[in-house]
Amino acid sequence: MNEQPKSGERIAKAIARAGLASRREAEDWIVAGRVAVNGRVIHSPALDVTVADRITVDGEPLPARERTRLFLYHKPRGLMTTHADPQGRPTIFAKLPRDLPRLISVGRLDFNTEGLLLLTNDGTLARLLELPSTGWLRRYRVRAHGAITQDELDSLRHGMTIEGIHYGPIEAALDRVQGSNVWLTLGIREGKNREVRNVLGHFGLTVTRLIRLSFGPFQLRELAEGAIEEVPTRVLRDQLGEKLVRLSGADFSAPRASGHAKPPPSEREPRAPHEPNKRGKNPASPDHAWRAHEDDRPAKKLRRRFHGVHGDEIKTRRLRPQESPRAEVLTDRKGRQVAVERYPAAPREEAKPVHHGLRSKGDRRKADRSKALGRHRRPEQRRRGRN
Repeated sequence: MNEQPKSGERIAKAIARAGLASRREAEDWIVAGRVAVNGRVIHSPALDVTVADRITVDGEPLPARERTRLFLYHKPRGLMTTHADPQGRPTIFAKLPRDLPRLISVGRLDFNTEGLLLLTNDGTLARLLELPSTGWLRRYRVRAHGAITQDELDSLRHGMTIEGIHYGPIEAALDRVQGSNVWLTLGIREGKNREVRNVLGHFGLTVTRLIRLSFGPFQLRELAEGAIEEVPTRVLRDQLGEKLVRLSGADFSAPRASGHAKPPPSEREPRAPHEPNKRGKNPASPDHAWRAHEDDRPAKKLRRRFHGVHGDEIKTRRLRPQESPRAEVLTDRKGRQVAVERYPAAPREEAKPVHHGLRSKGDRRKADRSKALGRHRRPEQRRRGRN
């Protein structure tokens, strides 16, 4: 008698589909004894489950699966791509809106790397998209300190091995040389840990800024820093293609979750208040890359100054207690209205002439009268004029 094939899927895959963790993280939870099936704690991920099985993580039931969704997030520098950092550093998930489902990142970006990061609620899809076998190109714009030629960059097309780690083919172009810095555009398909920094460091370059511009068919474009945008379901299905949809088991017919999926208790952390998403000019886009990325120095603080009694003395004006700014609305050259504050003009004192070497009041009056008549000359000049 032939055995019927097993129905269902692996327990780690079911947890990943629920959006609680990646497949690898779910396997670690199982080994740690945090997962129970039908009331029995399991310690091995080698178990198939069906929709009829009752799965709990840390004593809480597994949330129902929702529609597969994908989001584009413009990650700023200074955030960790993790749900909880042991060192207490800020994470991207603490900055996301509270009304989103629990999301998983497709790959990671380093603490000081910025740009496009894909987020999804489907752990299996996240794992599939970050695999090198998927072949999606990831394009970066890089500013590095040092010098390099295009011929050296062309050698990366065949890949290279650094300290026993082999890196696959890399598309690299020298965009611009600016003083002691160079601007490059790199395209990679593997995305190994610190790949761009390690490869450029092999040529003696120090990466000072790294921005991901695109991941496969999805691009950063004009998405503002810190903003998140969902990919429409129809667009997502078309971009993934039939093969990836079949391999990932993505479900585009399930309903969307109305609220935020609760993570396991051990992984919960307070979220920061959400700032509304704003679309604007993105300095990482190719159209604005040179102006925005060449200079990271903060803008100088302007101070209101005026000339005091003596012209060589510059003093900082302080508003008097009775003075207050007046709100006005101006229109710039592009027709946009800008709110400004106007401060009342500071009273000026008439500068008094300074006479060096003249002590008595009569001498100063004579000097003023002579200067007004154009006869203010030194004694030696008057002697030369008489001779």
